[in-house]
Amino acid sequence: MKIVDVSIFEGRNIYSHKKVVRMDLDLEGYCETPSKDIEGFNEKLVKILPELYKHRCGIDEENGFVKRLDEGTYLAHICEHIIIAVQNMLGIDAAYGKSREIEGDRYYIIYQYEYKNTAIEIGKLAVDIINALIHKREIKFNERYKIIQDTLAKEQLGPSTLAIYNEAKKRGIPIIRIGERSMFQLGYGKYGKMIEATIDSDTSGVAVDIACDKLLTKEILFNQCLPVARGGKILNSLDLLLKAESIGYPVVLKPRYGNQGKGVFVNIKNEKELLNAYNILIKNYSDLMIERYIKGRDFRVCIVDGEVIAVAERIPPYIIGDGKSTVRRLINLLNKDERRGKGHEKPLTKVKIDEALIEHIEKYGYNINSIIPLNEKLTLRENCNLSTGGIAVDYTDIICEENIDICKRAAKAIGLNICGIDLCCMDIGIPMEKDGAIIEINAAPGIRMHHYPFEGTSRNVAGAIVDMMFKDSPSSIPLIAVTGTNGKTTTTRLISHVLSLGGHNVGMTTTGGIYINNKCIDKGDTTGYSSAMTILLNKDVDAAVLETARGGIIRQGLAYDAADVAVITNITEDHLGIDGIETMEQLAFVKSLVGEAVKPNGYVVLNADDHMSTTIVERMKSKIIMFSKDKNNENLRNNILSGGIGVYSDEGVIYVEEREKKSPIVKVEDILITLQGNLAYNIENAMAACAGLIGLGVDYELIKQGLMSFRGDDEQNPGRFNMFSVNGATVILDYGHNMEGYKAVLKGAVNLKHSRLVGVIGVPGDRLNSDIREVGSISAKYFDYIYIKEDEDKRGRSNNEVAELLKQGVLSSGFDNEKVEIILEEKDALRAAIDNAESGDVIIIFFEKYEPLLQLVKNYDSEKAKLKENVVMA
Repeated sequence: MKIVDVSIFEGRNIYSHKKVVRMDLDLEGYCETPSKDIEGFNEKLVKILPELYKHRCGIDEENGFVKRLDEGTYLAHICEHIIIAVQNMLGIDAAYGKSREIEGDRYYIIYQYEYKNTAIEIGKLAVDIINALIHKREIKFNERYKIIQDTLAKEQLGPSTLAIYNEAKKRGIPIIRIGERSMFQLGYGKYGKMIEATIDSDTSGVAVDIACDKLLTKEILFNQCLPVARGGKILNSLDLLLKAESIGYPVVLKPRYGNQGKGVFVNIKNEKELLNAYNILIKNYSDLMIERYIKGRDFRVCIVDGEVIAVAERIPPYIIGDGKSTVRRLINLLNKDERRGKGHEKPLTKVKIDEALIEHIEKYGYNINSIIPLNEKLTLRENCNLSTGGIAVDYTDIICEENIDICKRAAKAIGLNICGIDLCCMDIGIPMEKDGAIIEINAAPGIRMHHYPFEGTSRNVAGAIVDMMFKDSPSSIPLIAVTGTNGKTTTTRLISHVLSLGGHNVGMTTTGGIYINNKCIDKGDTTGYSSAMTILLNKDVDAAVLETARGGIIRQGLAYDAADVAVITNITEDHLGIDGIETMEQLAFVKSLVGEAVKPNGYVVLNADDHMSTTIVERMKSKIIMFSKDKNNENLRNNILSGGIGVYSDEGVIYVEEREKKSPIVKVEDILITLQGNLAYNIENAMAACAGLIGLGVDYELIKQGLMSFRGDDEQNPGRFNMFSVNGATVILDYGHNMEGYKAVLKGAVNLKHSRLVGVIGVPGDRLNSDIREVGSISAKYFDYIYIKEDEDKRGRSNNEVAELLKQGVLSSGFDNEKVEIILEEKDALRAAIDNAESGDVIIIFFEKYEPLLQLVKNYDSEKAKLKENVVMA
């Protein structure tokens, strides 16, 4: 077995609404071999992974998967279960998986994941386990598992970040992870807020710098008459001793810019201890400070948005002697607590045996190999930070009002919207002005001590942070996704145009590019995951309209979690035979994902006249708006009767109807892109856009203004039936590239006044031969003269192959061979059509690349005039 390809889906996708990995496999001759027929396979597998006994599998029985192994199951299915099992062993909540045959030995596996890099490594391990069992090789599972644990530790969210992530999720706030670190954007577009750990995008950078400088923090707090410990900066060892003598022992020595309690030596009682601590610290820190030791207990007060949200006492890690175990052994036993992890990934942190710990226990006459007497308590560190192994007890309900006021004043003085204030006092419930002090203020405070206290009530600091972030703004922007086979680009642009008229800064993705507030920032076919993400992360955007194409959906899934409105213009035959989509039903399944990914109170817009669109109605979970050319369409009527909304054209007017209320929106002849009703497909596009806007709650009058002012030209709707007067003929540039697109355009074009209808036709090379011939046949029914060209991107075809197929289709309809001509280069073919145009001709080119043709038609007459002038002068 070998891995052929791996695809990562970070959002909803055609396989699942969960995050999944698709791993393509080559079973290398074992596709028909059940594991029971491979000697020793099943026995060794469950010995390596006893976790598999927990899998009930499809038969939903205790030990169901192991029973399937005994009966005989296949390697791809086994691989899927191994991957899920290893994730579960790591504490990752993953349960979904499936395996499917592609062809012969080629299979793909889908499996749920939480952490991408970890999931990929587990997939590789699963394949290696299977290969080792087949070929009777040793698999060093424990070594590989340890490597995966390390990968997870680097990738996993810590308790603080995870708590904020979960609180945002509970509130329905969209979440986007930025990069590989613990940075996220909560919300979309203009209202998106960045957060990393507990620093958010509104946290003052200056305030963070102040908090990181413990000496500067002390000066600012002292200035505001807040209780702080006396102390100052250390210049050298002599200065250290002089300041200690001035302050009076005991003292504290610590880095000026330290964090997480690292390098802090407290309760230093004499010169010898002080110089020893100094010599340890000076190796790693250039700036040190000294301050008076405040006797008392260590409390952390968490402030969010100027309010005290949680208070905890932090207690140093300690061990209790049993009269027979060494300090080292007792620490190892302490670290076996499942709540302790290496870093911040768990509620508590393992105690690390380091120089500071050894130095501390030596004060009590012990070393790392000493045996502690029965029931004797030995603290392992002076500092109480959770990051060095301490524990926390909740005191939120105990802190007195006077101490609350001190903490609120301190946070305001430094300027932090989220901070952790370290207090030292004997009793947090008694005003500490005389016997306590603020030790330091922490930007980006860890909140796991409050969410997971060793004792006491859990405090939802993460919820308070998320609520603060969005107290003055919504968390999301109006988001509408548009998909379908034909018409989706025009519908997308039309919706964006109306929203722009309404004052929105619209972010839009289309087959023509990415637009921010009507400015193109990137040209090309930008209808996939990455383009949508550009919009969702842009801070200027306050409404998103995302054209969402089939290919992007299949390859990467959706970038967003749920739209307010989804529009599916139609589902007709196109791209069959590509990306594993062989049937119309499969194509409809892909498109339906856009309709499924809608908020419960949102709307899905469907074409009541399109058969395949009506087959996916049952998959939709939100409210439905249907549009139709016929007010009596049965699907439309049923939807209205069941409480939905209908949009339809009747006697030249587009109406919206719901709950027995019928409202006219606009006359069809006033919609510019319909060319006074001659372009029937643009009437449909207008209705689709109208329905989508109604789903967003846009005012009817604004919709009317937008439909009437949107032009079908190269500025507002480039590449969609753009008309130009050139050399006495009308030239139309259109992106139609499939059978239904050709039909729609040509049915409209014949209604235009013309002497001849001339076509410049071409089809992408990845279409079926029969579809290419059919386009030729359709063209023959409408055109009087045909030029056949080919796309520059042949999509796997040889030169002239598509052109010959098109010509076969044209001639199969009895078209005059003398009136069809092959000119392979697109621009040359259009130039020939214009050069040979007769007065009153209408020339239509179905293009691949828009810009070169646009320049040709705009400059043709001036270039021709200049050429004539040069000839006369010569």
